[in-house]
Amino acid sequence: MPPFTRSSSTLQSSVEGDMIGVGADWKSMTVVQLKAQLKELGLPVSGVKSVLIERLEGEAAAGIVASTTATTTTSKYFAEKPSSPAAVATKAKGNGAAKTPTKRGSPTKSKSPGRSPKRIRIEPGSLKPPANWQKIYSLVEELRADRSAPVDTDGGEALPEKHLGEVVYRFQVLVALMLSSQTKDAVVGETMRILQQHGLTVENIHQTDHDTLNGLIKKVGFHNNKTKFLKQSAEIILTQYNGDIPPTADELMKLPGVGPKMAYIVENIAFDTASGIGVDTHMHRMFNDLRWVTSKTPEETREQLEGWLPRDKWGSINYIWVGFGQEVQQQKEKMLKKCLASSSPREALGLVKKLRLDVKKEAKRFGLEDEIKSVM
Repeated sequence: MPPFTRSSSTLQSSVEGDMIGVGADWKSMTVVQLKAQLKELGLPVSGVKSVLIERLEGEAAAGIVASTTATTTTSKYFAEKPSSPAAVATKAKGNGAAKTPTKRGSPTKSKSPGRSPKRIRIEPGSLKPPANWQKIYSLVEELRADRSAPVDTDGGEALPEKHLGEVVYRFQVLVALMLSSQTKDAVVGETMRILQQHGLTVENIHQTDHDTLNGLIKKVGFHNNKTKFLKQSAEIILTQYNGDIPPTADELMKLPGVGPKMAYIVENIAFDTASGIGVDTHMHRMFNDLRWVTSKTPEETREQLEGWLPRDKWGSINYIWVGFGQEVQQQKEKMLKKCLASSSPREALGLVKKLRLDVKKEAKRFGLEDEIKSVM
């Protein structure tokens, strides 16, 4: 039997070896029924008009029968397709008799080669500061004055050995920040002290074999990658920077495993320079909670902060706010007591509440309900 036969009553189609039998009385079919038949063939049906039915009926009356040598039509749906009702629809579209519009939800868009939408960079100082930001910032500085957060003892500024000289100190600042990614400060502090006992200089890290170094830092997150990054960075520092770390954030970001946040913090601690703000995920969350920024990533938060925050605060904001966030999340009782003892207890409690500290729940937990009620 030929691959395709059409009459007024029956349509039989062979497509790449798969038999599809569709019975239809074309003379009595409505447009809706015709669309249903075309859907069964997996073909586009939108835009089918009565003229298509008339054409089908006319061909059927004339006794048109396709043979194995019949002319076929190529489309995106089939490699070869004989003159089926769908083929007629396609032909009709080309002749303008019955046009099939693009399906809803997937409009055809013209693309300009070589062009892609780019996010406009926010220039420093170009944004209007949030209302009352200075009052909140000063209050956080007051709450952080005792320097009792985990970052104060196990952060990148506290851990490096200053007595070994500036070059070693700067390298240890870099190592501490490289270890800190996805790792708690307490674990970073423990690992840094292990490395310092081993000998935390760029020369010694370069000479230490991969497995030994990996064992020394095994407690930090992603230690396998960090071992590789430390070895590669030591090589670059020795061969390209005469044994000292790169002096700018842009150059620091060229080191393996060093991103913008890390580079800006290292630059600030090691060289007392702030060309940008180091923003981690905790700062990103807090500043969105305070509505100081409206961002989806830490990088967007950094750019928006730089758009309005005075430059004289760029160097200290990470250290102050990271420690503040640690206390809000990890040391709730201490933070509540600090808020009660501050110059503005009501405002301080309102602030930590905005930053997701459940004041009522924690007050009950630590027996501070009466004191907090008296100020709220």
